[in-house]
Amino acid sequence: MRTRGAVLVANIITGLALGFVVANIGFGDYAELNRMFTFQDPRMLYAFAGAVAIIVVVFAVVGVRRSPGRIHGGVIPGGVLFGTGWALSGGCPAIPIIQVAGGYLPALVTIAGVATGIWLCRWANARFFRLDRGSCGL
Repeated sequence: MRTRGAVLVANIITGLALGFVVANIGFGDYAELNRMFTFQDPRMLYAFAGAVAIIVVVFAVVGVRRSPGRIHGGVIPGGVLFGTGWALSGGCPAIPIIQVAGGYLPALVTIAGVATGIWLCRWANARFFRLDRGSCGL
């Protein structure tokens, strides 16, 4: 029987292992990510594509099926903002945590920006858009 404590410990161990691997392959390094986004060095792009290929195979073996979701007016602008923020800050929302753990304190600005962006998104959606939150839990 799985207890909350056992699940929490398993999540912590898995998170630490993932952070260690991600940091050591270079995803926590702004310069590496910049070279990836500007196509100067395809190594990180290959690492990312390899990870996607592995998860596709794992999902197929395990039998994970995508549930049909609705695409609304916020998906495209949200994707563009997310990608632009990732390229400018050098990481998706998880990478700045790894960067701070590695001693790169300017990533705290990115974390503050992510938190502010989430708050602004929720506020704007509640006040103006009222878009279907779907499975992402806006």
